[in-house]
Amino acid sequence: MKNILVVDDEREIVNLISIYLQNDGFHVLQAYNGVEALELIKQEQVDLMILDIMMPEMDGIELCRKIRERNQVPIIMLSAKGEDMDKVLGLMTGADDYMIKPFNPLELIARVKSLLRRSYQYKVEKQSNEGEIITIHTLEINRSSHQVLNNGIPVTLTAKEFDILYLLASNRGRVFSTEEMFERVWGEKYFASNNTVMVHISHLRDKLEKELGYKLIKTVWGVGYKIEE
Repeated sequence: MKNILVVDDEREIVNLISIYLQNDGFHVLQAYNGVEALELIKQEQVDLMILDIMMPEMDGIELCRKIRERNQVPIIMLSAKGEDMDKVLGLMTGADDYMIKPFNPLELIARVKSLLRRSYQYKVEKQSNEGEIITIHTLEINRSSHQVLNNGIPVTLTAKEFDILYLLASNRGRVFSTEEMFERVWGEKYFASNNTVMVHISHLRDKLEKELGYKLIKTVWGVGYKIEE
């Protein structure tokens, strides 16, 4: 049974989400601000977080930053605001998905299941994939452990950043369009105004360039992205 941590200062929303999650067989942990959530993460095994942006004491953006310093738990962010900048900030901070309030609880549950499936598929498939490592210069991408090392030092990536890197690294020389990458990594239909891939690529590039000292992921203008052979 997966543990889902729901963090929102609106108790009605926490209770509503909790009911739907429990009906689907999940165990739910609840927090009503960022400080409570950080304490819970230290005490409990958390498999996924549903996190509101606007909260007292510590907002969701700051909480996400603190979590990403030491934990790669999948995160879905909630916000009453629909502006693109909120979404970009949330994703750049390390969130894996984003929903705008008011939302359909059934859609949220579907996204929880999808993100869990993507994030933990490598653990489920560990036996069949054991030892599967892609090496690019000093970089090692291990699918079975879901880990990236540069000169033996771990590179911290979110679940989706790893999936993007693995997709490109295992198909070196091939250009992936934004649409194809979104549908492969997120498992959903792409829509024209979606800038999610661009945000994740930008964040992934920043992390890799800081570690490697050069740009690994190339942009093919008007087509998509690739890693050279």
